[in-house]
Amino acid sequence: MTEVDYRDPHLRDFLTEKGKIVAGKMSGVCARHQRRLARAIKTARSMALLPFNP
Repeated sequence: MTEVDYRDPHLRDFLTEKGKIVAGKMSGVCARHQRRLARAIKTARSMALLPFNP
C-alpha cells in the first residue's frame, strides 16, 4: 500500500468480519502506516463510506 486514502475501496481488507480494524501484526504494515490506516478507516466510517458494523 503506497498511500492511504479514506476513499480507497481496499480499506475493507483491513477490517475483521465484525468491523474492527485489524492489528498491525496481522495487517503487516509498520506502525506509522497502521496509524494512517486507522485514521483513514475512521474517516471513511464517519463519512458513511464504511459501516461501523457490517
